[in-house]
Amino acid sequence: MPENAKNYLLTIDLNQFKLHIELKNRIELTLHFNSPSRRFYLSIIAFVVNEMKRQGKITSIPLKGHHDLLALLNETIGGSAGSSETETLLARIYRKWQHVLPNLEEGPLFVVLGRKKGYEEGIGKTYSFTDAEKDSWANLFEYKGSHENVRLKFAIDKIGATLNDVVIIYEDFLNADAWGKFISSLKEKKAEPDKRVSEEPEVAAPPFERRRTLLPSRYRWVALMAVIVVILGAISLAVWKTYLRPDASDVASIEKMALPLPNKPSIVVLPFVNMSGDPKQEAFADAVTENITTTLSKIQKMFVISRNSAFEYKGKPVDIKKVAESLGVRYVLEGSVQKSGKRKRITTQLIDTTSGYHIWSEKYDRDLKDVFAILDDVALKIAVTLQIKLTEGEMARVFSEIHRTWRLGPFLLKRGIRLHSDSPGRVI
Repeated sequence: MPENAKNYLLTIDLNQFKLHIELKNRIELTLHFNSPSRRFYLSIIAFVVNEMKRQGKITSIPLKGHHDLLALLNETIGGSAGSSETETLLARIYRKWQHVLPNLEEGPLFVVLGRKKGYEEGIGKTYSFTDAEKDSWANLFEYKGSHENVRLKFAIDKIGATLNDVVIIYEDFLNADAWGKFISSLKEKKAEPDKRVSEEPEVAAPPFERRRTLLPSRYRWVALMAVIVVILGAISLAVWKTYLRPDASDVASIEKMALPLPNKPSIVVLPFVNMSGDPKQEAFADAVTENITTTLSKIQKMFVISRNSAFEYKGKPVDIKKVAESLGVRYVLEGSVQKSGKRKRITTQLIDTTSGYHIWSEKYDRDLKDVFAILDDVALKIAVTLQIKLTEGEMARVFSEIHRTWRLGPFLLKRGIRLHSDSPGRVI
């Protein structure tokens, strides 16, 4: 490390692909991005920092106009771990910045030097960090836009640092000079011709021998199957692009949202639709909606729209995009209930309105006595899908048998509906 690079709070070392953070009394980390695909993401952090330094402010950096540079990084230090096509590459970077890089506890894209992973009950093998350390790291990764128009920000201001507190180093260079030298070396590496030559000249085989050594029959079948797989893959991709990929008009615009998105996952649970054709089932549908809303609201790391605001959409045609923009939320949960004999059928689907994708869906066909387990499962699946880690206290509050019965049972009993055959009132 250059001698004049030792007095910075954050150091991005492109020689050894390490990132060092030292905030006194708060966090001290050295992260090693120790594989080609991992090095690629440290270089993305360096790119964002260099662009912020070039503009002289801590701000969001658009990726859309930098595809050639990002492709160069992907194809050299990234080892071409994924496609360099614009829509694929930008979407991949967006997902990693959004979900993976902020995960200090599991460290999916780096090794935390000086610390060892251990097993924790219900979590798996993780690093042990304080909440302050995890929050400090996670707060660095801000993003705006969507897969196609993503803008990234390495929010060092959130940890009390300025642009003068962060340095990029490569060889003996710092900051812009280091980044320029780093990119120049990658361009030279990519431009190098393949200097490998055959040590022995190839000897042409006689015509008859050449025919015999073309391909044994079993390899011809393998080649044929490979061609079929490629063709089917191309057809599937064409169908997805033509029919299955969400239309841009169905995607919520963050810029058009009535309120700014919270800094944690935001969701609205729309009123579940009664598909039974039986008006008596409306109370059950409302109870399911209210129960899931209340359960999710117990999770401190989520922003949940209130029941009253959500029920304004009951019985109305719903445009998911407009709902998200009107309420200022990213995720929408919608579903339906249906009575089938003595069983209840509950369907749910979770939508990311900024991409238009259904990121989770489930169908439950159970006895009524299992309804609490279904609703708990829905809340848990949402938390897992949005990568929210629950504390033991939250687990106790959210999934307590007494607490959930207190929520849903009286709601139904007030309407003369009973859950079990030995309870007074009307059977659902």
